[in-house]
Amino acid sequence: MAKNNVTRDTYLVGIGVSPGIAIGQVNLLDQRYPVYEFSIEPDEIDAEVARFREAVAEALAQLNRIKERVSGQVHLREHLYILDTHMLILEDDMLIGETEAAIRTQRNAESALRQVLRKLRRLFDNIEDEYLRERRSDVDAVGERLLRILCGASERMISRVEKQSIIVAHDLSPTETMQMDRSRVLGFLTDRGGRTSHTAILARSLDIPAVVGLETVTALTQDRQTIIIDGESGIVILNPSQETISEYRQRKKDYEQLEHELEDYRHLTAVTTDGVRISLCGNLEMESEFKLAHKHAAEGIGLYRTEFLYLGRQQPPSEEEQFSAYCSALERMEGQPVTIRTLDIGGDKFVPALNLEDEVNPAMGLRAIRFSLQEETLFRVQLRAILRASGKGPVRIMFPMITGVAEIRACKRILVDVAAELQHEGIACNPDLPVGIMIETPSAVMIAPFLAQEVDFFSIGTNDLIQYFLAVDRGNEHVAYLYDPFHPAILRALKMTCDAAHDAGISVCICGEMAGEPLYTLVLIGLGLDGLSMNPSCIPRVKRVLRNVSRKQGQDLIEKLLSLPTSKEVSAAIDQEMRTLLPDLFNRPLL
Repeated sequence: MAKNNVTRDTYLVGIGVSPGIAIGQVNLLDQRYPVYEFSIEPDEIDAEVARFREAVAEALAQLNRIKERVSGQVHLREHLYILDTHMLILEDDMLIGETEAAIRTQRNAESALRQVLRKLRRLFDNIEDEYLRERRSDVDAVGERLLRILCGASERMISRVEKQSIIVAHDLSPTETMQMDRSRVLGFLTDRGGRTSHTAILARSLDIPAVVGLETVTALTQDRQTIIIDGESGIVILNPSQETISEYRQRKKDYEQLEHELEDYRHLTAVTTDGVRISLCGNLEMESEFKLAHKHAAEGIGLYRTEFLYLGRQQPPSEEEQFSAYCSALERMEGQPVTIRTLDIGGDKFVPALNLEDEVNPAMGLRAIRFSLQEETLFRVQLRAILRASGKGPVRIMFPMITGVAEIRACKRILVDVAAELQHEGIACNPDLPVGIMIETPSAVMIAPFLAQEVDFFSIGTNDLIQYFLAVDRGNEHVAYLYDPFHPAILRALKMTCDAAHDAGISVCICGEMAGEPLYTLVLIGLGLDGLSMNPSCIPRVKRVLRNVSRKQGQDLIEKLLSLPTSKEVSAAIDQEMRTLLPDLFNRPLL
């Protein structure tokens, strides 16, 4: 009988993080082991601290052994920085130092470590940016490794999976994912996880279908149970019927055929059937993502996030560190433009030395450009690094969360001042590098005609724009269903922004998740977008849609959509149009 009386063809929907379809039997990884928490006597403290330090040393030794095992695998070399990151966490005072301090309050090591991990999770949970928030999983992975060692539990060895199967676990660390044998692991599912975690990024690099964030999949599955996963849609089917298995075998065949066909689009120009050229760029920051950008022929970096340089440090990165990172990005992109977004996070979430107070509502508090303008010394260091990099290649600079003309003018004054300072020092830079802003607040949309007079380009950040426009926190499970890119208000906001940009003679692109969804491509073309910037792996599908439709078709569709009063009607009209125009891409039955 199926575990927990799961019936035939039971559907679960999680977060599809690595595309592909896998059909196979479950290999359930048990993560349970006893963790005892108790108080200790004062004369036991030094011995407990020593036990904890021994666990840290063993964790470092384990990571070094893993690094030796995978360093010879060409496809994983670019990901070795993840192991280095975990090693750095094992030396970080925020985790190790505070745990030792907690032990000295007469807690045993396991109890002290869990207390510190809970504190760090709360810190990360307050971060708005999804990529940065997912860095919590790296701290969790290191904490889990330490707890296993302290409890005497054996290390899970995914590399020893003996037969082809689908891994199911409460969570998987990047180090475990890195050791997967692709000839034996057909795919994997986890209760926890997000789209931008290192585990998800590795899955895409390894071409292993994966769905995460399923919450209860470990409770609903058992070893050797047949299961189907669709890593693109996030659909998981437990106990599939023979009819469902046959259907998904055909879908798997169709998917693999489509992937083969998409290879033909790699070097084709992104142009519509009526000759409109659209720039397709990548959103990225990590070393591994540059490889994806080249693989999928990104035409540059439309959004280079800089927050990763600051996260989890006692002090902000130096000018030289930043300059080196930006130059590396330019070198990796081989002469294609790199759009660098200045810091887009609250200072108290990543630089403890600044000692800022916690905010009740950080999403609307001192963050992004507001923080940069307040901490001008920090801002100038970043601007110096960006301007110096502009002397090495085609750099564009982009300021986040602009809400008014005064903010952008303040940014430009400081930028001009820093450029003059560098020129006075005889340091090469491009004082006329293109300056743009993120349109991600309702106020920016409403005054877009004024803002367009101040800058060289707009980049619409749809993730935040939708949240702010609809007053919806998509991370809140009670209202996440209201987060809707097809809301009529969002369509009007996008139209207003595009019209304002073009009236002023500047370009406008989108760098939010909407850009990478093929279903939205015709809509975005119709709105008048000049460029789309996305996860590089999305580029081939978007390019295929783009090359098979015209801007006129998009404009006709937009005219129709703007007359519809509800999201449901808008969504149905888009779905019908795309199924009619491109049935081979949009013919999947909807759940």
